[in-house]
Amino acid sequence: MTKPVILTGLRANNDLQLGNYLGALLPVVEMQKRYAGEYQVNLFVPDLHSFTTPINHRVLYDQIIQNLKTFVAAGLILDSADTYIYRQSCVSAHSELTWILDCFTYMGEMRRMTQFKEKSETEDNVSVGLFNYPVLMAADILLYGARYVPVGEDQQQHVEVVRDIALRVNKKFEDIFPGGVFNLPLERKKQLEFIGEKKALRIRDLMHPEKKMSKSDASGKGVIFLGDLPDVAAAKIMSAATDSFGEIKFDMKERPGISNLLQILALLSKRRLEDVVKEYERQTQYGPLKHAVAGVVKDFLTDFQTKLSGVDEAKLIAKLKHSEAEMNIVANKTLANVQRAVGLRP
Repeated sequence: MTKPVILTGLRANNDLQLGNYLGALLPVVEMQKRYAGEYQVNLFVPDLHSFTTPINHRVLYDQIIQNLKTFVAAGLILDSADTYIYRQSCVSAHSELTWILDCFTYMGEMRRMTQFKEKSETEDNVSVGLFNYPVLMAADILLYGARYVPVGEDQQQHVEVVRDIALRVNKKFEDIFPGGVFNLPLERKKQLEFIGEKKALRIRDLMHPEKKMSKSDASGKGVIFLGDLPDVAAAKIMSAATDSFGEIKFDMKERPGISNLLQILALLSKRRLEDVVKEYERQTQYGPLKHAVAGVVKDFLTDFQTKLSGVDEAKLIAKLKHSEAEMNIVANKTLANVQRAVGLRP
């Protein structure tokens, strides 16, 4: 690999919804288009990470392929020579390097990880995989010498511990590899400078706008799934909770319901939020805004689902196979160096 590597994960399972599309899928597509030619873009499916919480293993494979199709329907370019799309589980070096890194990672480091602490406080049977997955994340990054790892704020702590582990290994075996066994991802400040410090987009639940839109909503009434019938999605918008102020104003803290609708309208109509707010602000009737949002949501889903049905699965699988063959070569070379350093190979 001669170009600097940008590495990011593509969701492996779960039903994708509008919040995922606007906050995760589109940024990946935009990143690919912006950096292809100048950088190598590694888009990997963290399918092994999906085991850290209970899932339906019988449908996992189909979910992975369907979610990859969803990224393609969102605009991901399969023909890009600088883009590699691969499944974590199809590059066995991820698993093998994780074990080696485990032996250079401290329990205290893993206990301090915020996501583990939060989940372990509310769940009785937390898996070792959930405790340990930042080490697998380290293998994901270090195998390819990724310099840039664009992640949300909740994952930045994990990227920092990746650097700590890699520095520890480099120092211990600097007599064998003076330049370091691993190339490290850049420190947090430089990562933020590269990807920009834009605040993460949060599409809110339609019925409980104080929370982000999530598939965990048991009723489904507050979530626009990408597989919803367009008319059903439009009806959800019309039933969305707003507020009792009696006047439209954008204020995500005090009026999250109406502000969420303004945000969705701006994003799906590809207009500046400021312009949309200016059009509707101070109106005393919420109906016209809801009708406008329901219309753009319906049009979006109709168009998106048409694109999704037209995705060439054979072409997608061919891209996966090619990328996985290439990434196995790269990952195995890094793994061989690590094996030499720790005394497993001559």
